[in-house]
Amino acid sequence: MKRLLPFVCGLAALMLSSASSAQPAPVEGDFSAADFALASGQLLPELRMHYRTLGQPRRGADGRVENAVLLLHGTGGTGAQFLSQQFAGELFGPGQPLDIARYYVVMPDNLGHGGSSKPSDGPRARFPEYGYADMVEAQRRLLVDGLGVDRLRLVMGTSMGCMHIFVWAETHPDFAEALMPMACQPTAIVGRNRLWRTMLKDAIRSDPAWAGGDYAAQPVEGLRTAVDLLLLAGSAPMAMQQDLATPAVVDEWLAAQQARRLPALDANDLWYQVNASFDYDPSAGLERITAPMTWINSADDFINPPELGLAEQFVPRIAGVRYRLVPNSVGGKGHGTHTWAVFWKDDLIDLLARTER
Repeated sequence: MKRLLPFVCGLAALMLSSASSAQPAPVEGDFSAADFALASGQLLPELRMHYRTLGQPRRGADGRVENAVLLLHGTGGTGAQFLSQQFAGELFGPGQPLDIARYYVVMPDNLGHGGSSKPSDGPRARFPEYGYADMVEAQRRLLVDGLGVDRLRLVMGTSMGCMHIFVWAETHPDFAEALMPMACQPTAIVGRNRLWRTMLKDAIRSDPAWAGGDYAAQPVEGLRTAVDLLLLAGSAPMAMQQDLATPAVVDEWLAAQQARRLPALDANDLWYQVNASFDYDPSAGLERITAPMTWINSADDFINPPELGLAEQFVPRIAGVRYRLVPNSVGGKGHGTHTWAVFWKDDLIDLLARTER
């Protein structure tokens, strides 16, 4: 049973609330900017970006930081997800690929998530609707205006963070020296991927307790359906078939997941987090990507199933890309493969080696 718990770890913060373990202690901080303009024309009176860092910035002869690594989390997550044993324990230690004695690792809580500006801070459903373009611009403002970083040695992202990399790479093609997107496709979210997201949003706002977003208590029935959908979206079918081997075990596991995850959710925050993908479709601009890229997906990913053949369409249009599909297995993690470094650590080592200055 224990092996199932992290399956969807990159998909939502509720899936990761217990993932942070005894890893290097980050330095935490907040960056604020007034009157943050969204792509819609709306203004966020104050943008607050919470972040964690590991290591120290190192400046080159030109005075610019040259060792910064940006890690971008998934929908509903926070930068804390990268402190989990299965990620940090494989990457941040002495001699490991992102050894923090060499690299300055920046892990923001993205707009709408964690300690950054979000609906539950007070505005609730009156919070301006943000998209992925806004989230990437908020990341850029944090780096440039907050941390003095105007280039990146590497940007790595999981799930939503994977999609953010494609936005970054087309909008600011010279900002990063290497790109490692994991668990996404560079195209509009349609088909089954959009369907489960729409179902989740509808479940929240159809709950009578929703009250237009000004609920006195969380709309629990809508959130219960949301958790069900998140569990399916993050599932690893072969692992589930083996580990949830009887009807009683299935029912017990689901009840435990609901009991653990529901208290961590805010309905407004979750609705906005899932909705933010509305403006995502980098497919027309893939030729603008110039930085070397290693792109990872997994064969047991419900959200990005390989049988759609999307990667085969897009890889020829991306210069300098190496694509790998992690095979299905009984030890698979489904969509959450992106947060288990054991599956792709060698690919990261290769990417860093082939982009070494």
